[in-house]
Amino acid sequence: MTAYDVIVLAGGAAKRLGGADKPGLRVGGRALLDRVLAACADAAVTVVVGGRRATVRPVAWTREAPEGGGPLAALGAGLRLTTAERVLVLSADLPFLGRETVDALLAAAGGPGREGALCTDPDGRDQPLVAAYRAEPLRRELALIATEHGSLAGLPLRLLTAELDLARIDAGPDASFDCDTWDDIAAARARIREHGAVLDEWITSVKNELGIDLDVDTGVLLDLARDAAHGVARPAAPLTTFLVGYAAARASAGADPEEAAAAVAEAARKATDLALRWEAEAGAEAGASGGRPAGAGSSGSGTADGGPGGAGPDAGREGTGTP
Repeated sequence: MTAYDVIVLAGGAAKRLGGADKPGLRVGGRALLDRVLAACADAAVTVVVGGRRATVRPVAWTREAPEGGGPLAALGAGLRLTTAERVLVLSADLPFLGRETVDALLAAAGGPGREGALCTDPDGRDQPLVAAYRAEPLRRELALIATEHGSLAGLPLRLLTAELDLARIDAGPDASFDCDTWDDIAAARARIREHGAVLDEWITSVKNELGIDLDVDTGVLLDLARDAAHGVARPAAPLTTFLVGYAAARASAGADPEEAAAAVAEAARKATDLALRWEAEAGAEAGASGGRPAGAGSSGSGTADGGPGGAGPDAGREGTGTP
């Protein structure tokens, strides 16, 4: 992928949120601005137009002139700090923007004869702050608008998009979903907890919080947790997955993300095989003792392997089962 820069507009007044610090509002435990920055982490230069704050990764900061001068003025200020041939332009309130949308915009913006690409929402409306533009025509049109109107302050974005040859990308309802009101914030927070999304959202949030760039087969880890809980004891599930992660980290020290993911899979396979062997032994012992739980001799002092003085893998704990 050809290098690109990104400008994130984060300086609006958030009037419909009562003047709240919108870029800092959290959805799924992460600030809205950080969620947007995560979707374009490979940008050569990232410029945020707005008040300085802690962010998930380093960025360049600037402000529009005058402050509060609107999106065109903010875009012009950010553009002065970029050098790439393509510029991704995003608002800071897109909780569900994903890498696939960023890639689609950048690819479409580089199409023959095109001067950029933008997303359209489910109602067909253009979203010029979920867009990628070729830098040269973007600079040209901003300069012409500023000359015609005296400045960029207070002008609508449609003055820009009406003059550019832009591709339209239908990225679905999520990519262009922005948070302008408290109802929008509540809807976003509820959406990430829906059954089909909550695990992916949680894993993504944890990886961002810990600074981990690693694709892991969560199904493998969930299966491991189930087998450890069922074949050993419920507390074995979280403890085993922790140990698998630790072992994988040691085995993949200095490796690239693909090798690290393979190390996780191999460690999980070994631990799963061990948990299944434990379960098989417990089942064999139960069969040998006439269906009694493993180690439950008449004196109450047997072990899982029939020896004295110990306890089976679940002695003193609740019954096993999935977590």
